[in-house]
Amino acid sequence: MDIEQAKKRAEELRPLLKYYTQKYFDDEQVVSDYEYDMLMRELKQIEKEYPELITEDSPTQRVGASIKKGFVKVTHEVPLQSLQDVFTFEEVEEFDERMQKAAVEYNRPLEYVVETKIDGLSSAIEYKEGKLVRGATRGNGTVGEDVTENISTIKTVPKVLKEPISITVRGEVFIGKSDFEKLNENRLLEEQEQFANARNAAAGSLRQLDSKITKSRPLNIFIFNVQKCDDINFETHYESLLYLEKLGFNVNPVKILCKNMKEVKAAIEKIGNMRDDLDFGIDGAVVKVNDLILRENIGTTFKTPKWAVAYKYPPEKKETLLKDIVCQVGRTGVITPMAILEPVHVAGSKISKTTLHNEDYIKQNDIRIGDRVLIQKAGDVIPEVVGVVKEKRDGTEKVFEMPKTCPVCGAKTVREEGEAAVRCIGVECPAKLYRSIIHFASKDAMDIDGLGEAIIAELIERKLISNIADIYNLTFDDIASLKKNGKKFAQNLMDAIEASKHKDLYCLINSLGIRHVGVKLAKTLTKYYKTMDELMNSSYEELRMIDDVGEITAETISEFFKQNQTIDLINKLKNAGLNMEAIKQEASDNRFEGKVFVLTGGLENYTRDEASKIIENFGGKTSSSVSKKTDYVLAGEDAGSKFKKAQELGVTIISEEEFNTMIN
Repeated sequence: MDIEQAKKRAEELRPLLKYYTQKYFDDEQVVSDYEYDMLMRELKQIEKEYPELITEDSPTQRVGASIKKGFVKVTHEVPLQSLQDVFTFEEVEEFDERMQKAAVEYNRPLEYVVETKIDGLSSAIEYKEGKLVRGATRGNGTVGEDVTENISTIKTVPKVLKEPISITVRGEVFIGKSDFEKLNENRLLEEQEQFANARNAAAGSLRQLDSKITKSRPLNIFIFNVQKCDDINFETHYESLLYLEKLGFNVNPVKILCKNMKEVKAAIEKIGNMRDDLDFGIDGAVVKVNDLILRENIGTTFKTPKWAVAYKYPPEKKETLLKDIVCQVGRTGVITPMAILEPVHVAGSKISKTTLHNEDYIKQNDIRIGDRVLIQKAGDVIPEVVGVVKEKRDGTEKVFEMPKTCPVCGAKTVREEGEAAVRCIGVECPAKLYRSIIHFASKDAMDIDGLGEAIIAELIERKLISNIADIYNLTFDDIASLKKNGKKFAQNLMDAIEASKHKDLYCLINSLGIRHVGVKLAKTLTKYYKTMDELMNSSYEELRMIDDVGEITAETISEFFKQNQTIDLINKLKNAGLNMEAIKQEASDNRFEGKVFVLTGGLENYTRDEASKIIENFGGKTSSSVSKKTDYVLAGEDAGSKFKKAQELGVTIISEEEFNTMIN
């Protein structure tokens, strides 16, 4: 690619990699290690070919992520660097060639130590005269988080060393495979959300603000490096590892001393073959120069040592039987097909089911019930069906079809044009209950102050509500029982529930969670339909005559109000005394009638919502994007791309001061 193409691609990759990195260090892995590595590799190659494109904040130039709020910052005396990744033996050989040249130049012996790359959270532990004084996470490599109290709860972290020496060591905190399975089994029994993978579970456990939670988790640690030790001059890395064992540390058990590249390759292959048998997760094999003086002469970059590389194994694939495909209904109504598998061990975990994403994914990959399939689980994240072994089909396999009705509530399912998701449209579907009530009680809907997510979850758990209308059947005692000394809370919530009965019709329409209908469109609908009954009896053709209602939205609204569940819910809300009519507004000033505004940047005297309401009260509309139909762009501080777009299209740009003049 030429430099312009390279620049464009680099600008796409950097924010994406930063986002993935931050999520990873927030203990939420959203892509596999392999996908992340390939994107990082692509960016490094671009910056190698065009060094002028390297930026200071590029992910290739930085280590780690931000510090979690609540922790004291720790500056590492010796940085906790990352490692240069390689993916082929050819790259390992290139690394060896560089090391051989350095060994000749500095007249030092060349040996390597090959170790397992533990998949956990890297940490530094400091001892003074043999006593543990501080533990810290890697953080961004230079500054980490003080987790002394947490790290001291790990049984394999010695509180006092066998010799009264001052030393700082580096290790990887992890949860073993068998311990991870037990942890998730217990969470399942306690009806808690299961951890996606062992690495995130370990990282999240170590970074708890409450050390009691950390202590309750089966954390372990392998020490793999001496960061600082003024009392002893080690000649080799291998020697330092043996000394760490002598001090009482739980040292990485897989450490293979290699005299040449042939032995290095054999060690990498050996570790690769033993991955399934290890009771801890690994995400590669680390190759390190053994001689410490040679290391010092070779040096480091800002981010990585030049004397080590991490060999990343290709994603592991295993074959198994796809026994069935069942459907799960998510909290938003999206129906997800799940593959029920003959249990198989992949990358250290037993897999018995996995998502098949959506209808298109199944069709594109021609996945059928009864197929022999290939499962991949790169980086210990959620597994996928990545292929079908079609040559093993015997004719008994069955083609899968998405259900026409919801498997939970029996309501109709729909798939809108241009979307991959199939959805349940039942307003009373139990699978959607939690999210439905959160939306119903929200500020722009029925605005039931005090009915927050935690309270809703507890009401559902105690079976005090099983549908939206049950909110209006709650008693004072029901609510008071949710909190210790909860009488005041109960009275406030009862008052908020009662007040919601008198909300305007557009609030009720918005609260129902009709797809594509938000507060703006709900307001528009009440200009044409003054009662809920009028709206419920409207036809698709009538709805299409409204300017802001397109084909898909008209179909969605029409279909929603035909459902028995919708009719049942509206009747229940009527019986509960909720207002079903548009509240007549006093004659208003329509000075902005027919005008479209776009807001951008920060306003001094208004929030975006406040400014939008003012515009709507004067008969105008707001839009999220600038087009030729836009009449005004209200620009505050740090106005961005919308400001530039308005200039390009010749749209009138007004300041907050000019806006004040217009409304006053």
